[in-house]
Parts: sequence; C-alpha cells; structure tokens
Amino acid sequence: METLATDANVHIWVDLAVTWVLKLMSALAIMIAGWIIGGWLKARIKNVKQLDETIASFLGGVIKYGVLSVAFVAVLGQFGVETASLLAVLGAAGLAIGLALQGTLSNVAAGTMLLILRPFSVGDYIEFGSMAGTVKSLGLFGTELATVDNKYVFAPNSSIWGGEITNYSRNKQRRQDITVGISYGDDINKAFKTIQRVLKKEKRLVETKGKEPVIAVEAMNASSVDIKVRIWTKTDDFFDVQWDLLKSIKEALDEDGITIPFPTTTMVIENPAELDKSSKAA
Repeated sequence: METLATDANVHIWVDLAVTWVLKLMSALAIMIAGWIIGGWLKARIKNVKQLDETIASFLGGVIKYGVLSVAFVAVLGQFGVETASLLAVLGAAGLAIGLALQGTLSNVAAGTMLLILRPFSVGDYIEFGSMAGTVKSLGLFGTELATVDNKYVFAPNSSIWGGEITNYSRNKQRRQDITVGISYGDDINKAFKTIQRVLKKEKRLVETKGKEPVIAVEAMNASSVDIKVRIWTKTDDFFDVQWDLLKSIKEALDEDGITIPFPTTTMVIENPAELDKSSKAA
C-alpha cells in the first residue's frame, strides 16, 4: 500500500512539473511571438510611404508596446489569472505606477504633443536648450538625434517640449549676413563694386522681391570700416554659399588692392631726445 501511495505522489508531482514546464514554454513562446510581431508591425508602419516619417516612427513605437502588452496579458492568462480581476489590478497598479513614474509619463505626453503640433520632423536640424542635432526618430519616450560630428543623442521628450525649439530646416530659405572690414584709407564705393561683382557670379543666391542682396556700411570701428553683405539662400545651400563667398570676396578685394585690416597699436613718443639720453645712460 505504501508503495502505491508513493508511486501516486510521484506521478502527481511529475504531472504538475510537466504542466508548469508546458505553461512556461507557452508563456515564453507568446512573449517571443509578441516581440517579433510588434517589431514586424513597427517596421511595416515605418515603411508606409503615405505616412510622414515622424508619425510613422511614433505610431510604430506605440503599436509595438501595445502588442507586447497584449502578449503579457495572454501570458498571465496561461497561469490562471482572470482577465476581469487583472484589469482591476492593472487599474490600481496603473494609478500607483503613474504617480511613481510621473517623469516617464510626462515624456509620453510630451511626445504626443510633439507629434500633434509638429515643431520638427525626422531629418530636421533642431536646437533646444544646450543641445542641437539632426532628428533621426521621434519615439514614445524620447527623441534620437545625431550631432554635426555624428554623436548619438537620446533626449527625453519632456526636455525638448519643456523649452524653446529652434528648427533650422523648417523654412526653405534663410537669410545670412557676412561682415567684411576694409581700411579707412580704402575707397568704400570701390569695395562695394568689388563685392557686387562677386555676388553677381554666385548663382545660388535667392533674388526674389524683398530678398535682393544688400551691401551697406554697418559700422566704423577702431581699425576698420565694416561692410554688411546681406543675402538670401536656400536652406540646403546656407553654409556652402557662406564659405564660398568669404573666399571669393577676400580674393576679389586682394585683386583690387583693397586691404582687410587687423588691429594695430601706434606708439607716440612725446620727447624722443629724453628717451635717447636714457637709453645711452643705460
């Protein structure tokens, strides 16, 4: 009789172990499937051409986390947790977690507002606080950027939404001012004509009404007369035009004999004879 009881207990424990192993394997399979399906849906949404890249990136993250949440609920169901009870528990837990993770939830809220108001899109170069970079993706919790020297930056959405955002890529055309200093002994009108000649050769300037190039005297400094050159270009050409014009203007001024001064110090000796006596005595 004792042998039969022992065999029955062993059989029960084996059945229980097999049942739990199967449940654990099933739960693991559900989570893996949820991760794969969520990732696949995210990738599919990001590849939809009709959707804006910024919206696609944000929605992809939301759907992925949504699929994972469904998978987690299904896993709990494998272990006998009732859905109704689970929802009640999740509601209470959600309130507690919400209070504990106010910063994280504020990132979600900020990401939603950034998506709705759209102060920037993927590919735009933006500046906020002390950070600046090209937007690579807008996620549920944070935004990924690349700096001009290609450093990776992950910025919480709340840090972006909480301050001013400067978007350098939003407008298709931008104005820029170049300052050129000439010597007081140089002919200002000649310098104007030299700079105008350089600007006429530059085909990338925008010269629509109200955006024509402007050349004017900006200031008379201690060692130079500063000439302001104001131009408009396409945003994509901003730096290329600036660098090329600085080089071309310098070469043209040199060619026409107009000097670009640098600070100098003039020393006036009131009594040179006394200075000469002092130097001889020494």
